[in-house]
Amino acid sequence: MTGWLARLSAFLKAAYEAPYRRTMAREARARDDAFMMLVFGEALGVPNPAAPYTLELMPVLHEEFHDWHLRMGMDHSPLEHVKCC
Repeated sequence: MTGWLARLSAFLKAAYEAPYRRTMAREARARDDAFMMLVFGEALGVPNPAAPYTLELMPVLHEEFHDWHLRMGMDHSPLEHVKCC
């Protein structure tokens, strides 16, 4: 009985979340874009009071930087020290 109940619960959860999936994905992408701007903002010339704390995140986010700058409408990397294209 628990297997059937678990499958029913999973189905109902998926049916409930389906209309909001695109909205949630859009909000997550906007949040991630804002975080990338916070981390790479100092390198782009935007004053960032948290720059010393976000500096060590740059190598971790380097792989995602290419997708981010293309999504923001920049054809090439705006940073001199980050070559990804």
